[in-house]
Amino acid sequence: MDEETHHPAQPGVGAVVCSRCGAAADSDYAPPTWVCSVENGRRQYFCDDCARLHIRAIEGRLDSVWW
Repeated sequence: MDEETHHPAQPGVGAVVCSRCGAAADSDYAPPTWVCSVENGRRQYFCDDCARLHIRAIEGRLDSVWW
């Protein structure tokens, strides 16, 4: 089985944006308080406000479409 290595967002690619509310990070990297989720092979970032609001769903490993 091949393992795929995932790296943080690369600088210069564009600002990291919250997949829920559209808030943009201040840098090209997601702040440490943001949550990264891989859903259907696609990496999604959620800002600290959205992550805090939906923490139970995130811990329950529900896809973001459910919350």
